[in-house]
Amino acid sequence: MSTILIKAASIVNEGQIFNADLLIKNGRIEKIASTIDTTADLEINAEGLHLLPGMIDDQVHFREPGLTHKADIFSESMAAVAGGITSFMEMPNTVPNTLTQDLLADKYAIAQQTSLANYSFYMGASNDNIEEVLKTDAKNVCGIKVFMGSSTGNMLVDNEKTLENIFSKAPMLVATHCEDEATIRHNLAVYKEKYGDDLTIDMHPLIRSAEACYKSSSLAVELAKRYDTRLHILHISTAKEIALFDNTLALADKRITAEACVHHLWFNDTDYATKGNFIKWNPAVKTAADQAGILQGLLDDHIDVIATDHAPHTIEEKNQPYAQAPSGGPLVQHALPALLEMHLQGKISLEKIVEKASHNVATCFNLSERGFVREGYWADLVLVDLNDPFKVTKLNTLYKCGWSPFDGETFRASITHTFVSGNLAYQKGKFMTNETGKRLSFDR
Repeated sequence: MSTILIKAASIVNEGQIFNADLLIKNGRIEKIASTIDTTADLEINAEGLHLLPGMIDDQVHFREPGLTHKADIFSESMAAVAGGITSFMEMPNTVPNTLTQDLLADKYAIAQQTSLANYSFYMGASNDNIEEVLKTDAKNVCGIKVFMGSSTGNMLVDNEKTLENIFSKAPMLVATHCEDEATIRHNLAVYKEKYGDDLTIDMHPLIRSAEACYKSSSLAVELAKRYDTRLHILHISTAKEIALFDNTLALADKRITAEACVHHLWFNDTDYATKGNFIKWNPAVKTAADQAGILQGLLDDHIDVIATDHAPHTIEEKNQPYAQAPSGGPLVQHALPALLEMHLQGKISLEKIVEKASHNVATCFNLSERGFVREGYWADLVLVDLNDPFKVTKLNTLYKCGWSPFDGETFRASITHTFVSGNLAYQKGKFMTNETGKRLSFDR
């Protein structure tokens, strides 16, 4: 349908909340006004609802190709759209790892056919693919991903010369996973010597420690300052790392930015007792003090964006003993409801959620015509009801892996409608799968 009229919404955008009508035409926001009197193909009464720009998730692992028993681009983009995420940027540690331009193109081809959300894919860096990395087109690829810590897959970049090459020559944003591998291996050896094979999940943040994170993050910042790299450090998990980032510059002027993830804002190490491996992530969920520090870092603009690091594994994989259970969990369907719950708890304003989950992601990545509720921009929009509670259960969870770290949680706010590039992709539990999302482009 070419025109959609949204009536009487409370629009949250660029630090303001105001009541207005909004007209979508041919995929874009045609008009925003206090009253719009026109006939549209579809009219939606949004009285009592809040209209937000769709969340832009700059870090997901959708597992396709090669790991589609856990997830695929269709299933996870569907879950994302149901959760109010209209665009995603996906990571290269699929199978095979996305280390060549041909493999990168293959992923775009899959998404063009199957993704319900708008999409972009990172080019992966390894110790020996710098020539391929430097071929990456900054105008239609979100960034280059460097694992400065092995995480999942075999993409650890630990060669000092390689790191210098990437940081000095990268034609675009470099996103890093920062955990110092030598520190982790040392900690693991200490715990194995003491406990043998009887390692337990509560040891995870001690093995993958705050020191490992800080050592790696500070190295990345030092390299970026040396070479004036456009650096974006992913999933900050410690309070100590906050001091590495500047909050005195305007975001558009920053060369070094940082991301916080929903799970590090929601959980802390006391939750291992009930959630076990189902909140095993790299970097690890750490102390309540770290959790509070990350939230404060968001609120005072040391940390620039919120993402999910959505990384599903099967229930069977997660139910293995701690040492064998993989790290990561599914989050895209429940990230925005969790943030809205934090708002209802008085921890963060709606305006700040929109800033960190939409506006700032667009600014950080120089995203073209998305991330804001502005006339002429693509209509990536979400209607939310702050008074429509739902309980997370396996029956209403859409991830292919069939579970959520929020299982049993009741959220007081629901996503009612999601618009992707002007298409009504989701409405109250129903999907319109005839339209796919669009490839993201970047003004660089």
